[in-house]
Formats: sequence, C-alpha cells, structure tokens
Amino acid sequence: MDIVGPIFEIAKMIFAPICEYYNNYRGADERRIILKNKWRDLERRKLDTASRMEAQLLPGKTPKKEVQGWIQDVEMMNDEIEAIEREAGEGKHFSRAHIGKLALKKIGEVEELYQRGAFTDSLVIDPPPSNGEIMSTPTLIGESTAERVKEEIWAWVLDNDVRKIGLYGMGGIGKSTVMEHINNRLLKEKNKFDSVIWVTVSKPLNVIQLQHDIAGKLDLNLAKVKDVRERAAKLKAELEGKNRHVLILDDMWEAFALEKVGIPEPNSANGCKLLLTTRDLAVCRGMSCKDIKMELLSKEEAHKLFLDKIDYDVFNIPYLKPIAEEVLERCAQLPLAIVTIAASFKPLRQDFEWRDALEKLKTSVMRSNNREKHVLETLKFSYECLEDEEPKQCLLHCALYPEDFKIDKQELIEHLIDEGIIERMKNRQAEFDRGYSILSKLENACLLEGGNDNFVKMHDLVRDMVLQVASPEFMVEGHLGLEDFSDEGKWREDLVKASLMYKDISTIPSSVSPRCPNLSTLLLQGNKSLKNVPDSLFEHLHRLKVLDLSDTAIESLPNSVFSLENLTTLRLRWCESLKQVPSLAKLTALRKLDLEGTGITEVPDGLEMLVNLKFLNLNVRELKVMPLGILPKISHLQYLIVYWNSMATVVNEEEMASLKELEAFAGIFDDADKFSMYIRSLENRRLACYQIRAGKWGEGSRRSPSRLVGKGVNIIGCNLRRGDESFVLPKDVQSLDIAVCRDLKSLCDVPSLNHTSELQRIHLSHCGGIEHVLSFSSSCTLSLLQTLENLVLVWLDNLRVLFWKEKAASAWIPSDTFFCLKIIHLDQCSKIKKLFPLGLLLHLHYLEDIRVEYCEQLEEIIGEASDEFKEEKEEEEGMETTKITLPNLRVLKLRYLPGLKTICSSSKVIVCDSIEGIQIYHCPKVKRLPLSLPRLSNGQLSPPPSLEYIEIYSSGGIWWESMEWDCPDTKNVLQPFFGFP
Repeated sequence: MDIVGPIFEIAKMIFAPICEYYNNYRGADERRIILKNKWRDLERRKLDTASRMEAQLLPGKTPKKEVQGWIQDVEMMNDEIEAIEREAGEGKHFSRAHIGKLALKKIGEVEELYQRGAFTDSLVIDPPPSNGEIMSTPTLIGESTAERVKEEIWAWVLDNDVRKIGLYGMGGIGKSTVMEHINNRLLKEKNKFDSVIWVTVSKPLNVIQLQHDIAGKLDLNLAKVKDVRERAAKLKAELEGKNRHVLILDDMWEAFALEKVGIPEPNSANGCKLLLTTRDLAVCRGMSCKDIKMELLSKEEAHKLFLDKIDYDVFNIPYLKPIAEEVLERCAQLPLAIVTIAASFKPLRQDFEWRDALEKLKTSVMRSNNREKHVLETLKFSYECLEDEEPKQCLLHCALYPEDFKIDKQELIEHLIDEGIIERMKNRQAEFDRGYSILSKLENACLLEGGNDNFVKMHDLVRDMVLQVASPEFMVEGHLGLEDFSDEGKWREDLVKASLMYKDISTIPSSVSPRCPNLSTLLLQGNKSLKNVPDSLFEHLHRLKVLDLSDTAIESLPNSVFSLENLTTLRLRWCESLKQVPSLAKLTALRKLDLEGTGITEVPDGLEMLVNLKFLNLNVRELKVMPLGILPKISHLQYLIVYWNSMATVVNEEEMASLKELEAFAGIFDDADKFSMYIRSLENRRLACYQIRAGKWGEGSRRSPSRLVGKGVNIIGCNLRRGDESFVLPKDVQSLDIAVCRDLKSLCDVPSLNHTSELQRIHLSHCGGIEHVLSFSSSCTLSLLQTLENLVLVWLDNLRVLFWKEKAASAWIPSDTFFCLKIIHLDQCSKIKKLFPLGLLLHLHYLEDIRVEYCEQLEEIIGEASDEFKEEKEEEEGMETTKITLPNLRVLKLRYLPGLKTICSSSKVIVCDSIEGIQIYHCPKVKRLPLSLPRLSNGQLSPPPSLEYIEIYSSGGIWWESMEWDCPDTKNVLQPFFGFP
C-alpha cells in the first residue's frame, strides 16, 4: 500500500503531458476559430478607439500614451496570430498540438487586451489651460502719441482704485493696436493678473453672441442653454472662478449692463479689470470707465508715417512736394487713411500721375460732410485706385465675412474660384497663384491686414466702405438671423449675394420664400444649431450658383435644392448629422461638391451625371467603397479626396488612371502593386499635391487630410523587399511613411528611392525587420541625405544603427559633405546602443532637434568612432580633441532611457550655442551634462543666448544635485534655467 501513492504520482507525471498534448491536438481547430472571433472583436474595438481618438484630437491636444501603447500592442498581437496561421497552413502533423497550445494562450491574451481597451475616459490629453492669447501686433503708428496712450492705460491698469478703463477715438486711429500691446504686456508680466480675455464686440450689440464669444474663450459650452438669464448665470459663475482676470472688449458701439451679459462687476475683492475700446465717449461714460482719448497723429508723426509708407522722400522732389503736401493734408492725420492713401500713391513717379490721382482724391473727399464720412470716402479712393477688377471683387467678397473675422487664405481663394472671381485657368495651381497675387495686392494697398501667411483680416472701417460700394446688391446682416429671414423687405429683387454665416440661426420659418431672381450666392455656414431648411427657401432662387451650408446641424437637404439647375458650388463640409444626400442627377452644372465630414455612408446617387465636376471631396468617415464606373464619367476632376481610416478598397487604380486632368488627390489603394500601377500611369504628368496610401489601415497610418497640401505617400503592411523595381514611388514625393512592412531590413531595399529627388521626411514605424535605415554602401544614400530633413523612427525592434557601412566598402563620407537632416526622433527602438558615431556629426551641421525615448538598450547619444570605420577614426583624429560642435541644435530631449550612460564621452564637450531646451527624464545612469558654455569678453562663462529651460528628473529624485561638472562655474551659470516637472 505504501507504494501506491508514489506510483500514482509517477503515472500523473507521465500521463499529464500526454493528456495535455492530446487536448491541444484535438482542440486546435476549435481554438483557432475562437481565437479568430475574439481577434475580430479586438480589431473592431481598435478601429473604434482610433476613430474616437481622431475625433478628439483637436488642435493642441495629444493622444494618451496609454492609448497609443494599447494600439501598438494590438498590432503586435496581429503579427503573432498571423504566425500561428502560417504554421497551421504548413499542415505539419506534429505541429498541430503546438498550434492548439499557442491558440489557447493567445485566446487569454486577446481577452486581456480587449478588456484593457475599454477606455471610458477621454483618449487625449488636453493642452494646459491658457491664460490668454498673444496677439500678432503691428508696430505702433505715431510713436509719441500711441506710446503716451499705451503708458497711460498701463498706469491705470496697475492702479488698484481704477477698475474699468475705456479708450475712445475715431475709427482707424489705432485703438485696437494699442490695446493689443496692452494684452501682450499683461500676458508677459504674468504676476500682474491670472488671465486675459479678449473679445471683439459685434455691431449692433447682441447679448447672446457676446455671451457665446466670452464663453468660447473660457472653454464653456453654452450652446444648449437658450435662456439669456440662465446663460448669464453660468457665465458669471465661470468668470468668478477666474479671479484676477482682465476682460478686454474691443470695438464697443453701445453701453450695456454687465449683469445682463453675466460679467461680474470688477472690484478690489475679485481683483478683476474691464478694458474697452470704442469710437464714442458716451460708451465709456455709460460703462463708468476711466476714459482716455486716442488723439490724431501730430503733423510731424503724420509726415513721418507717410514717408515710411511711400518708401521714398517725395518731399525732397521739388515738382512733387506741393502735391504730396496736399495729399497728406487730405488724410487728416488719421493713421488708417495715411497708410492706405500712401499705398495708392506709392507706385506713382511722374508729376502728372500725382496730379491726376490728387484730383480723384479731392473729388471723393469733397462729397463728405463729416469726419467719419470723410475717412470712408478716402478709403473708397484707395479701392477705386485698384487697377484690376479681380482685387476689387475679392475685397467685396471679404466683406461677406463677419466683422473682425480671421479669413483663411486658402479657403478664401477656393471661394473666389467658386464665385468665378478668379477665372478658370489651365489648372488649379495657376488659379491659386492668381489668388495669392490678388491677396498680396490688397495687403500692399493696406485694404487687407496680413498678419501671417495663413489669414487675412479686414479693418471694420474698410469693411464699412466696401459694403457701401456693394449696396444694395449685398445683404450682410447682424447675428440675429431669424429676423433677417422674417423681414421680407431685406430680400430685395436686386439682391445678388446674401451672407448669414455664423449668426446663431437655429430656425428658418417655412413661410420664407425669397423672390430674388438675381441671387447667385447664399452663405449659411457656421450656424451650428440650424437643423432644418424648408423647401420654400429655394423655391424662387433659380439663378443660385453658390450654396454653403457647411458646419450646420442639418439632417437632410430640401428637395428644392436638387432643382437648382444653375448651381455650380454646393458646400456641406462637417454637416455631421447629414446621413444621406438625394439624387444629384439634375445638378449637371455643378463644378464643386464638398461633403467632407458628413455622416453619409454611400456615394450619392446621380454623381456620375455631374460631367462638369472639377472638385469632389468625399473625405467621409463611414464611406466604405467608391463604386466602380463613376470616376471615368466625371473625368474632368481636378481635385479629388476619397480618404479615411478605412480597411476597404476605396479607389480602383485603372479608374484613377482615367482622370487625366487630376491635379490634387488623396486616396487609398489596398496594396503596393495597385499603388505602383497608378503611379506608372501618371507617366510624364505630375500631381501638384497628393496624399496617397497603399495597404490596409493600421498603426502608423496618418490622420486623414482635412486640407490637401504637400506630396506624401503612406505604405502600410505591404511587401516591399522584392529585389526588383516593381514597387514605384513618385519621383517628387516629399514625405514618406512606412508602417508594418516587416520584410524590410533597410530603406536601401526599396529600389525606387534611388529616383526620388525631393524627399524631405521619412517616418518608419512597426517595421520589425529594419536593422539600419540607410547604408553608405548604397548608391542612393548620399543623394537622399542631401534632401532629407526629418527622420522619425518608431517601434523598430531590430534597429541596431541609423546608418550602416560594410567593412569591405571603400568609402565613408566625403569630408566636404553636409546633410540636410534637421530633426531625428527615435521612440521604442529597443536594440540600438549608439545613436551617432562621432564622425557622422561632422556632416550634420543643420541638426536642430534630437528626441529619443523608450530605447531600452541605448548607451550613448554620441559615441566614439566605430572600429569598422577606419576613415571615421581618421576623421576623429583630425577633429578638435575635446569639442563637438552642433551649431544649430535647439532641442535635446531624452526620455525613459534606462541604459543610457552618457551623452558623449568624458573627454568631449558639446558646443551648441543655439540650444533652447534640454529635457532629460528617467535616465538614471546619466551623470554629466557636457555643455561647453560661451565666454564673455571678461572671460566669465555665460549661458547660451537662446537657452530657455533645462528639465531633468528621474524616479530616484532630482538629478541636478548629484551631477558631475567639468567646470564648477557651469553649474552656477545654468542653475537659473533648471526645473523639473
């Protein structure tokens, strides 16, 4: 009996593995089916999560690392499941049990991943709360006058007994510019107030709109709160939570009670201030403000400003001096008038030209009876001096936007093309060139304010003048849009263009049926609460050409729209509640159809009938497939977007090849062969811009383009390493993303890279086979590095070095070669140990940004020369023995590098006088910050002139105190810049 127990245990040891093997063998197929089903659920959750993240990625927000990491883990699981399927496909008898065992294990891992992906909170990180917006302010005009006013305002701002300050003066005198300088000064001197809120007040005053604008600056959503008093209560509570704030109300036209809007009364207890600008002293007094008057320029300031803008000393030319003096006198010492008139006279050189222009100016100004009308007539003269009709029509179109609206240049040019203001040319590029030329003329004439490359604004006085010129053909009304619809008197028979954009219109009465036989443009975009548009609205608008309902809540389009046979432009961008569009078959004149961001799931019926279509945007989340047979019938397309994070085949390569007039394209081909077939079909013609994807959706795929710019290619999950040239890249590609292409060992495995000549950016991710990015043994490497500026490497598990040179290769890098690389980012590259060989840095003079994170085995940022690079070692010996110079380096960020021992060897220091920021997080082995500091003329060390911060932190505590310093003074010099999160 004593031996029964041991025998039983021995039997269990023998038979347990046999039973396990048998269960694994017999259950292999069933387990694979279960695994596939669970994997499909996981993949759907990943797609839903990615879509949610896309929707939440508003400007300034960043994805959570937790979410990004989960998506990456799902992608890695995909590889492992594919490996199981490959083994099963080989059909080996003895591997069947192994497959069953692996499948059982993966079922548990997939279930765990699925549960981890149940993200209930936001998937993105909000930007830090803003304490205000820095304005891009022009130089103050009339230095002594403007500076005096600015300093007077500032003194009252600092006076605890003054709570409300009003600046008043004529339109165009520079009040807003002075207040913008005050705004920026308040934000820079952060200890004065906690936040600054700038709002431009509409004319006439609209309490709801003012509440909406202030709430927008506070990230407070009042859209669903309809009652004005309830809105005021919520707004007041939010503002009271922001103690010591400054509220700036620009361009007020009438006084109002603060409590009516929901603005707390500024007092010493809450520490708040109210600043305002207005043309009327009565507004300042009605608001109980300390009032300050903005005076006209002195004659000396006016003289100087005129000369600055005319750009040559006209008063020193005897035959022009008396005429110029009279021109200046007509400007009445008003800055806006001087600037615009000087721009009109600037191209004139002959005396007869000046005399003729002066007579026109005198004729205009003589018609005015008061000062404001005088200014408007002066501005009208500048408008009439525009030689071509296109700039005049462009200026008229800008007046359709709300007052003080920042108008996006690219959108504006699109609209000028839609309106026919820019005539149809041979291609879109020529039309856009014409558009930018028109805007440049208007900015040079000071009739539009530039500010930056992307936007223009119109001064409210210029807008008033333009609307006078356009009357009665234009209707541009205030924010209470319902009244505009109900007042039939405003829908005149001679009306040509009507703008009711961004007016908070929520309802259009079904009784409204304007009889405007000449109306060609109706703009209703930006009315976010507008859900329904009645059939009656378009019943009599037979000549309507342009209709914009973008960014509204419409759920359907009235049938009367589809009878507008003269309609050439239909814009429905971001009508997310619009799920279906009826047949378009009757709209045969349509040249532009923009459905981006709508909720449609299918291509509208009748699309193939739109034979005049030039522009089609189907950048739609739920659209699964582009039906065959449509694209060849709309063969005049110049601009086409069919692009979202979809796994379906979106476009057919043969049909795409039939679009011979196409200039701009964003779309997806489901594999590299179809992509290459399309690229070959382009032959000698080139697309002006494109964003093209080859392969299924996956991690590394780029966000769908809301605006089509640049030339980019995104390759996902394709086989590129074939040893032939069957895969073809466009020669002019500028940005290349490659993700989940696991067969690649190096970019040198892609032969068509040899033919690219403009490639500036490469992003590699999840390519597990990559061992090095480029090889100096390859013919394409040196030429590619002459254009490459941005290199981003993410999750390359086998990456050993950035650039490789075989021992047998004869050459390293010619000594006079300089590469264009500015940015190098590495993330999750676990096997790389050394980032830069020392000799390579001799050639990276333009390097600006180095960021490395989560590279577990990385030991050195700048290493010693590698043994296999004889030439590199020789170059190193010829270098200065201690200093490594990176003349343009601005940013160095090293994060979560547990193996990093040193930034560079103890015998070296780095000279980087352009450095702005250094960030070192969780790099516990790094003990030295090897900066070589510049010296002043007296021999003392000085921080780099551009340095802003040094942030260093590790889980073991603050790293700063335990640092080793090459020079004791270095620590003292850098101490003021040190901080940690």
